[in-house]
Amino acid sequence: MSGGDPAGPACPAPRAPDLSGVEVVHLRPRPAPRDQAEAQALAEAEARRRLGGEAMLLSWHDRDRGLEAPAGVSECHEAGAVPGWLDYGLHRGARLLVDVDGGRFRFLFRGA
Repeated sequence: MSGGDPAGPACPAPRAPDLSGVEVVHLRPRPAPRDQAEAQALAEAEARRRLGGEAMLLSWHDRDRGLEAPAGVSECHEAGAVPGWLDYGLHRGARLLVDVDGGRFRFLFRGA
């Protein structure tokens, strides 16, 4: 080998998710939601307001319990910069990300 890296080509640095075309809304309700179901109700109401009555929930993340839906989508993303639940929603046409209570609960929606 002449002048090259003996370990092989460098891996590209992970990039942040591409949220172009996705409206991001931050909700800080007081009192804070008690659980994922309460946060989801708030997010769904916001999605209906912004996307119309037929807003479709694509994926979500519950930081408190370490859960996501669809379940298991992050398993193949362990070393990646984009969590599986986010990647899943973005590749299925998400147009709205509703962040509830500073990232405790996050929901991706698209219009019907």
